[in-house]
Amino acid sequence: MRNASCKRVTGETDISMELNLDGTGCAAVATGHAFFDHMLDLLARHSLMDLTLQARGDLEVDAHHTVEDVGIVLGECIKNALGDKKGIVRYGCSYLPMDETLTRVVMDLSNRPYVAFRIPEGGLPDAPNFPLTLCEEFCRALANNLRCNLHVEVLYGRDGHHIAESVFKGIAHALRQAAAIDPRAAGALPSTKGML
Repeated sequence: MRNASCKRVTGETDISMELNLDGTGCAAVATGHAFFDHMLDLLARHSLMDLTLQARGDLEVDAHHTVEDVGIVLGECIKNALGDKKGIVRYGCSYLPMDETLTRVVMDLSNRPYVAFRIPEGGLPDAPNFPLTLCEEFCRALANNLRCNLHVEVLYGRDGHHIAESVFKGIAHALRQAAAIDPRAAGALPSTKGML
């Protein structure tokens, strides 16, 4: 089993996390922000990762530090759980429809952090209590600490809740593919460089 636990304590947040990449999608998440809890629950369920998370943050200011720091800890935990990455698929791609919304997420567990987060010109609506910019901050924190390439593009959408949901579910499905063990790889590292 590929498990990891991480903790992060700053002047703004206090976060403890445990995860199992080879789980069944069970989640026990408490960040103090109900919508963010919903997004993290979706991420766990759709990636089939078991996730336990306790987070306290300065929500009286806003959700920014909590969302960013949870992304940091989640990235660290997934990176640790992946270990040497031998035998993984490495790449994952998802087109995630959520009613009127469609989002594309592509991931490479390359050990090279890069984030592209794109929305249509003219912008998109926010969820009622979760600005779309927080989705981007989460993606940036996750990718920088997981050390992956992460490309997220909301192709279209009208409902802010659906847009955020499509981003988190899309990440979940791309991660599930990329982190999966490929039985045909026979434990080989998926790189011609000899390292990731």
